[in-house]
Amino acid sequence: MTKPSYFDTILNNVPRVNMGARSANAPLTQSYDKGPDVPLIEATIGDFFDAIVDKYPERAALVSRHQNIRWTYQELQQQVNQLASAIIEMGLEIGDRIGIWSHNNAEWLVLQLATAKVGVILVNLNPAYRTFELQYALNKLGCSALVLMRHFKTSDYAQMIGELCPEIYHKSYQQLDLVEMPTVERIIWIDQPGSDEDFNFMQKFSAWIAEGDANDPRIAERQAQLKNTDAISVQFTSGTTGTPKGATLSHRNILNNGYFLGESMNLTEKDRLCIPLPLYHCFGMVGGNLAILTHGGCAVYPNDGFDPLTVLQTVEEERCTGLLGVPTMFIAELDHPEFESFDLSSLRTGIMGGSSCPIEVMRRVIDKMHMSGVTIAYGMTETSPASCQTNEHTPLEKRVSTVGLVLPAIEVKIIDTETGDTVAIGGTGELLTRGYSVMKGYWGSRFKTHEAIQDGWMHTGDLATMDADGYINVVGRSKDMIIRGGENIYPVEIENYLYRHPKIRDVQVVGIPDERYGEVLAAWIIAKKPDSLTEDEVRQFCLEHIAHYKVPTYYRFVSEYPMTITGKIQKFKIIELMKAELGLESI
Repeated sequence: MTKPSYFDTILNNVPRVNMGARSANAPLTQSYDKGPDVPLIEATIGDFFDAIVDKYPERAALVSRHQNIRWTYQELQQQVNQLASAIIEMGLEIGDRIGIWSHNNAEWLVLQLATAKVGVILVNLNPAYRTFELQYALNKLGCSALVLMRHFKTSDYAQMIGELCPEIYHKSYQQLDLVEMPTVERIIWIDQPGSDEDFNFMQKFSAWIAEGDANDPRIAERQAQLKNTDAISVQFTSGTTGTPKGATLSHRNILNNGYFLGESMNLTEKDRLCIPLPLYHCFGMVGGNLAILTHGGCAVYPNDGFDPLTVLQTVEEERCTGLLGVPTMFIAELDHPEFESFDLSSLRTGIMGGSSCPIEVMRRVIDKMHMSGVTIAYGMTETSPASCQTNEHTPLEKRVSTVGLVLPAIEVKIIDTETGDTVAIGGTGELLTRGYSVMKGYWGSRFKTHEAIQDGWMHTGDLATMDADGYINVVGRSKDMIIRGGENIYPVEIENYLYRHPKIRDVQVVGIPDERYGEVLAAWIIAKKPDSLTEDEVRQFCLEHIAHYKVPTYYRFVSEYPMTITGKIQKFKIIELMKAELGLESI
């Protein structure tokens, strides 16, 4: 008998999961449940990817429609190994950091896999970041290199780098020494074939990858040194202290979570998953890239940024079997004037997540988009991201009204926020989760890590209930957090930024209901001098330095806030007043 190869050993130990219509522990009496007890994947991302390539070398791995790229697994591996070699050649060691500041493209995936192979931590930077946020993130992590897209819509990324570091125009990319980004040794821009643009201070991605050798023996040597518990990804979440926090995730965290998300969608090597979600977000990177690649299927990028028309075209022309999105994306697709003209009959499954999923939207997705197997997933970046998910056995009424059952190898409980005790079935409390998926911590913030994780339990800040079958319903969330179109925003972060404006004395930011985004931001401002400040002035101040989704939609200039007798600002009254003024009571 032939001895199994290393790759065979990896794949032979992959757990198969059969999630049922109710918890295996049902009927429950307390709001605690544990997912199926299955073995975890203990390989690193690089080794697991190589095992999949070994099994499916000629199958389609990636279609990037806007780049006209179609790669098999073997072709993708060739690109990944060549870049891995270039990263080693650059001198980066295990644990060093590279920032990626880009929307979706093939280079993003190649970098994700190449860094995993050589143990370099990929730092996801939101493409909506402006200079203020970029500088903070790069310096917080001490990134050695930054990979960026050239431009997107009205954003000129090279120009923003020049604004932050004006001396860069007199530098060569081989000799960067920047005042505002002192650890960044090289900046690489993702060039397009045939582009005649050139920058002395930035290297072309095509030139960078050309420095590598796909057959470089150092790649295997480096992979052999890695542990699956090593940090491999840092993803920023809005911080309650006014600055984003870097959730630090390991191979073990995101490889297993991506695999189990794929299992709940019943993905196989025959599936083609349409991924319009941004890859910088944990949902896109893990629930998209890793969910499909761990099953040998094909990742399909319809465009660099979300556009409902290109998603519909891509599903039809590529015969996609799965589709991901947050509710606002599905709404935009369903409401597109050309929706009825597309054949979406190839669709079967997918995930809707990122924020509350309206029941009627779920029904329309199932009925109009042929997604009978669509699932709801719930989680947060700090839990890699998913803790709960529905599946094909979930009854319809629970599929459209809950976030499903706890996923394999994860525990959840709902506690009384005052006593910390687990509540009885049907009781409301804070949702906690524990298991392999909980992050290693917030980068460089032990105090914030300890606040969030106690005895292994991640405090989500969300209020939830659990029924006797184990289904979880998220009924609210920490009072301060706002979710705008799937983006988590803490008002204090925006408030702390606005306090920097020389004409602002005080500011309070709240979330206001919105039909399109779920919630948008409203800022109540007390100016230092009455009538000295305009809405346009404040909006422009925001647009120059913070991400567009954090810019308030509504502004009100006031002389005081509604207060309690003890002097505490009553934000709920601000929300009530805004809803009445805007006629939004029914939303």
